[in-house]
Parts: sequence; C-alpha cells; structure tokens
Amino acid sequence: MGFEQLAELRDRLRAEKQQAQGERPERPERPKQRKRDAAPQQAKPREQDPAVEAIWRLQKHFPLAFPVNPAPKVPLKEGILKDAEQHLALLGLSLEQLKLGVAAWCTSSRYWASMVENAPRLDLNGQAVGTVTAGQALHAKQQAARKRGQARRKQSKRKEGAKESPQAPAVDAEAQQPAS
Repeated sequence: MGFEQLAELRDRLRAEKQQAQGERPERPERPKQRKRDAAPQQAKPREQDPAVEAIWRLQKHFPLAFPVNPAPKVPLKEGILKDAEQHLALLGLSLEQLKLGVAAWCTSSRYWASMVENAPRLDLNGQAVGTVTAGQALHAKQQAARKRGQARRKQSKRKEGAKESPQAPAVDAEAQQPAS
C-alpha cells in the first residue's frame, strides 16, 4: 500500500468513526492537482485485495488482537484461525478471505518483530492464552532476516535493471555470414 492509499484509508476511517459518534465528518485536506495530472478514479485498496479487506474487518471487530498501525502487532494464539472461523458471519468474510488475511498478517515483518521469547500470545479478545517459546522466537527472527534478504536482492536487481539500457543483443558477425 502506498502512502496516498494509507492516508485515504485513515481519512475514511476517521469519517466513519465520526459518523458513528454522530459528529459531522470533517473534509480531509487534499493536495491540489491539475486536472491533467489527476489519476482516474480507482477502486479502494481494500476492495482490490481480499487479504487487505479481511485484515480491515479483523481490525474493526478484534482491535486488541489486530491493532492498527502504528501500534505494534502482538503474537496471536496458536490456532487463532479456528477461533476466527467461528465469526465468519460477523466479519462478512469467506473462509478463503479469512485465511488470506490471517496469513498476510502473520507473515509480516512487524508480526515477526513481535515474536520475542516469553511474549504473551493473545486470543481474539486480547486475553493472554500462552507465550512465545524460544524456538518460535528464533524461527520468527530467521523469517524476518530471510525476508530482508529477499527485499535487498529485489532492490539490487531493480537498480541493475535501471542502469542497463535496453539494447538489442550483440550479434556475432561471423555467425551471420552464410557458410560456403
């Protein structure tokens, strides 16, 4: 998600909260754009990605287990997916969407950073139901390092691709001459 999309999401959530409290929503300040620079209206980011939609709904209904950024993520109870499956109707999600959302949540760097030894694991209501073991903390640390390495390799490939200009492949003059 880009910064503009996150800002739009923040503003929309503020407006929904104010409407729920009976206040008149304030209009967010937007940077002025020239008409020719304005991008065509696109679907909202959470409507494009079922995982993002699922995470948004989990955050709305279970804010202690799925805190909104910048609050740090918390280690979740082992088997949290089974608990969340009991609330599919409340969440308005399919089982596949729920699985995508929980998987995306639990494979992020912020989540792995929360997985430190003896940290409490929380259920959907924010109640501690276990702790992170040393092995789980080590695994999370390894996963975070692996993801950072992948990101660095991807970034260096992009830089290399930007430095090289697209040219036709060099052709060997001898290979083009007809054999006699």
